[in-house]
Amino acid sequence: MTRAVIAFGANLGDREATIATATRELADTEGVELRAVSPIYETPAIKVAGVDREAPRYLNGVLIVDTTLEPHALLTVLQGIEQRHGRVRAERWGDRTLDLDLIDVDGAEIADDRLVLPHPRAAERAFVLQPWLDVEPFAVLPGRGPITALRDAAPDEVVRR
Repeated sequence: MTRAVIAFGANLGDREATIATATRELADTEGVELRAVSPIYETPAIKVAGVDREAPRYLNGVLIVDTTLEPHALLTVLQGIEQRHGRVRAERWGDRTLDLDLIDVDGAEIADDRLVLPHPRAAERAFVLQPWLDVEPFAVLPGRGPITALRDAAPDEVVRR
């Protein structure tokens, strides 16, 4: 089994219900054991041009799982769950019913057309770092350092729900 960190977010539809159902779907996946679910935070939408206070706000958090799936197979599972919940990839960093991002898989370093690990922007996003800190206070983002230090430097606004 390997440990994986998965960030979740939703800013369209019934955000709470979508996140709860997606979490159950992931927990019910063969080869995946849910270990921790962070508190949920509400955050403004971040678009390519920056914070968009006119867009619906996100609910964000982190899941920790143990898995026998290799990273690409886990990514396929996550994308399938997103699709079942109406995820549309029409706009980069656009509004979405569900976003499931693979942040880290036991420190693996991968960079290909489908997957980059660790997640390239996780170190800058308080909406990933704060919930991760809540469930793994001593975690380290490979190549970037302890998440406590990264969280202190991340400028995003996050409010615990």
